[in-house]
Amino acid sequence: MLAAAGARAAEPLRWGADAQSGAPYVYHDPADQARITGFETEIIEAVAARLGRTPVFVQNDWDGLIPGLQRGLYDVVIDGLEITPEHAAAVDFSRPYYRTFEQIVVRRGTVGLDTLAALRGHVVGTLKASLADRMLQAEPGIAVRRYDEETDAYSDLALHRLDAVLLDWPIALYYAAPNARLALVGAPVGSLSYGLALRKDNDGLRRKINAALAAMQQDGTMRRILSRWKLWDATNAAAIGESPAPSGAPIAWRHFRDATAGTPTWAARLRRYAGFLPLIARGAAMTLAVSACAMVLAVGAGLIAALARRYGPRPLALLATLYVEVVRGTPLLIQILFIFYGLPSLGIRLDPFLAGVIALGLNYGAYEAENYRAGLQSVPHGQIEAAVALNMTQAQTLRHVVVPQAFRFVVPVMTNDFISLLKDSSLVSVITLSELSQTYVRLSTTYYDYFGTGLMIGAAYLLLGLPFVHLARLAERRLAAGPRRI
Repeated sequence: MLAAAGARAAEPLRWGADAQSGAPYVYHDPADQARITGFETEIIEAVAARLGRTPVFVQNDWDGLIPGLQRGLYDVVIDGLEITPEHAAAVDFSRPYYRTFEQIVVRRGTVGLDTLAALRGHVVGTLKASLADRMLQAEPGIAVRRYDEETDAYSDLALHRLDAVLLDWPIALYYAAPNARLALVGAPVGSLSYGLALRKDNDGLRRKINAALAAMQQDGTMRRILSRWKLWDATNAAAIGESPAPSGAPIAWRHFRDATAGTPTWAARLRRYAGFLPLIARGAAMTLAVSACAMVLAVGAGLIAALARRYGPRPLALLATLYVEVVRGTPLLIQILFIFYGLPSLGIRLDPFLAGVIALGLNYGAYEAENYRAGLQSVPHGQIEAAVALNMTQAQTLRHVVVPQAFRFVVPVMTNDFISLLKDSSLVSVITLSELSQTYVRLSTTYYDYFGTGLMIGAAYLLLGLPFVHLARLAERRLAAGPRRI
């Protein structure tokens, strides 16, 4: 019994977060992209150490953090998740580990937009599904623009596409305060607390985490962590009865500021780009693996559906038609989310890679089915009559006469579909797969460089697709060539 308890204590503590442009919460260290850092990273590591468990990070998009928790992808979520009634209805929360407020940011020199009421009649950016988003919606007359990445909101503000941005103060401290074109204005707006989110059936773990957090607040661990990140203030000090003075220098904040500073020379910029290559290579490998496997599935599913619709019995033809119309009539993103997050309610749990392959393969299989059906219809009826005259069965006719000729007509379309599938594979990032598009978001939002990293990611997609284009052209020439003369 003691051995079983010890084995359970040694289990990893899997924690989910979105590390894309997530400073100071959870993010990839700009000086070492392979390293996950952030004040919440340090908190969860300290909690795991007190529980005797090894912390294991699981990347997921912000929108999928709570669904992923409910699905069992990880044990807890820690990523600036606000303790709100809406969130509390879906998950349980630990005791708060950090308290803060919303901060208004405007372009430097702007006056008069320093209160929530003053933002009426203006365009204001924020993160979607955040507390700031709900606060702006409740204020009449404000045109709200919602973003997936906080860096995009501040970039649009600097480019005069927004009049102001309302986001959590730690976000403003790290992404807006260092920007000479932006200014933090006004008094604190509202108040909010962050907590670790857990599934509602995991009360035992929640109690242990609460005990660990309480101990960290009492022995000064929490104060030291927050001081390193320049986040210790009077509000958090009063909540746990500590001194408002930081317990040390903001070393982590300085490191982030220095690591994200602009590169003054082209040589330094090129060295940075060279450091991106391993990340881009890993993203490209994932993109190619998902796309290739999905295309194999799409070709098989499409051919079966096309043959069933044209030559199968009526029930099978109707079933194939239903598959094609349902898949073509619904968005691919919805299909991916349904397969990954929806099917577990029926007891079907797929890992992210398999779920991505199935979703992409079945989606493109419906379109391939229509391409193949058009190819089958293009084969002259006289060819079929000739096969019947030679006493071929229907199966032999399809195998030796119809399908080979139809295949020649659809090769160019199949190539085009594979290139499209390569690009659509970017959508699998919503189910924790790190491919090329997620690599682009991660690098561009970390270094505020959408141009250079965009060219590199675009080149990677191009290099992935070009070999298949050439192979398809070679196949077209060989199929189009007549029989060799003896």
